Amino acid sequence: TPYGLLQLAPTIPLPAHAADLVTFNGRWCREFQPMRTDFEGATVVENRTGRTSHGRLPALFAGSEGFGEQRGEVWGVQLAWSGNYQLIAERLPDGRPYVQAGELLEPLEVDIEPGASYTTPDVVVAWSDAGLTPASQAFHRAVRSRSPSVGPRPVILNTWEAVYFDHRLDTLQQLADVAASVGVERFVLDDGWFGGRRDDTAGLGDWWVSDAVWPSGLAPIVDHVNGLGMEFGLWVEPEMVNPDSELFRKHPEWTLTTEGYEPVLGRNQLVLDLGRSEVRDFLFEALDALLEEYTIGYLKWDMNRDVVQGSRFGRAGAHGHTMGVYELIDRLRHAHPGLEIESCASGGGRADLGILRRADRIWTSDCNDAVERQLIQRGCTMLLPPEVMGAHIGPERAHTTLRRHDLGFRAATALFGHLGIEWNLLNADEAQRRQVASAIELYRRLRPLLHTGNLVRVDHPDPAGLVHGVVSESRDHGVFAYVQVTPSATTTPAPLRLVGLDPERRYTVQVVDDVGSAREAGRTRPSWMDGDVGPIPGRQLVDRGVQPPILHPESVLIVEAREAP
Repeated sequence: TPYGLLQLAPTIPLPAHAADLVTFNGRWCREFQPMRTDFEGATVVENRTGRTSHGRLPALFAGSEGFGEQRGEVWGVQLAWSGNYQLIAERLPDGRPYVQAGELLEPLEVDIEPGASYTTPDVVVAWSDAGLTPASQAFHRAVRSRSPSVGPRPVILNTWEAVYFDHRLDTLQQLADVAASVGVERFVLDDGWFGGRRDDTAGLGDWWVSDAVWPSGLAPIVDHVNGLGMEFGLWVEPEMVNPDSELFRKHPEWTLTTEGYEPVLGRNQLVLDLGRSEVRDFLFEALDALLEEYTIGYLKWDMNRDVVQGSRFGRAGAHGHTMGVYELIDRLRHAHPGLEIESCASGGGRADLGILRRADRIWTSDCNDAVERQLIQRGCTMLLPPEVMGAHIGPERAHTTLRRHDLGFRAATALFGHLGIEWNLLNADEAQRRQVASAIELYRRLRPLLHTGNLVRVDHPDPAGLVHGVVSESRDHGVFAYVQVTPSATTTPAPLRLVGLDPERRYTVQVVDDVGSAREAGRTRPSWMDGDVGPIPGRQLVDRGVQPPILHPESVLIVEAREAP
């Protein structure tokens, strides 16, 4: 007879000296925020949004008391699952701590039929006896070992914050011309190209090219982009439907809603039930037709709302929907080898090891404010490697916070992820375009290191600053960023330690300011910055560091180290 499964979750026992706990909180436009607490009693991380969520990530770290980036014993746990989940970190009354991680199942959601089986999502565990950074590096290796893409990632321009829904062929062709001139390698057309989609109230589900906006189809823009030597990408949101759409009028029963209750709209849309094979078949045929007709190498796969009252035939449907998403993506990638997919869910709402076995990167956050991004990206790298972390140069005034940052700071912030542009370059003057081109040239030079090396976050004594970098596996090459986020309480900056280099070697160290990000506030600068010193012992660079200059807030000093001959 059928077996009703209520819970099945692997358990990871920990030693008694696991004393501190780090979980991840957040919200839309402020994802990946670490929170540290004592490892006492029971801490429950629970998600019922039907997707990974902005507010609770399926990940945590436990560690010895006071563990930091380079000190202490650390255990990291991530659940490779993109739906509902529950993590429990508990210290039992007898003193034994453990972590349990698994899918969160509603009653009657999973019935195992005779002869069938249920497999829990993978739980990926990392350990380090030298702090948080080596544990993160272990997670990065796990992602890289299972990622569909390997190695450096191309520079992207996404059209969303440039034109929003205002699709005009001549404007987009001009934007593509400028993008190609500064070194962009992939041009992604965002929302507004299909069906009756002129704003966010209609058209989702109608995945055919709009005759009103694109009377000749997408061929004119695709051919133009390809002719400039760039790859063409396209935004889609297959899991969603607007009530004002041809699909909903034809198949209202395909939505993941509860019979007898008024459907709850989010962003004017409902969730399609990808647990149904007929829904997956419809979406595959629609997307397959686009990929067959046009030369599309990249899909930005969005999901802009949570699952609320999501049921099918009177039973909870989040499990079936998540499995359906996996199956649909796998089917598309099998039919179109080489297709790359970005996981976007109003930014970082679906960022987990489960989706990253099928997607090539995540859209880290809808927030392109460079100060916020420094914190968001630092939290993200605790779990995921930089090459899967979408990081874009936005406009001078951030659309989500209305703060202004100069171009150098924005570019230096985006440099340490998967670099892209989310800005109408038609509004940029020639000097700004040259600066963007310099940033892209620097990224292209450094990305073989940035996207394969070991990312390091350095414990820095000044809370006004952040230090991070990437060091090659052979430890002969490293690049580091000293980020002055806010004014410091002291007049002399704390040393910049180049952690990760080999203490037994000697290195040449130089400033890399191709992007104009280091805004110096002092009248004097340390002599090493002008190349007045020879090779420096690695032990000095790792333990003592180099003296940075006094920087204005919202500045980044980028330093490159190479093993001396």
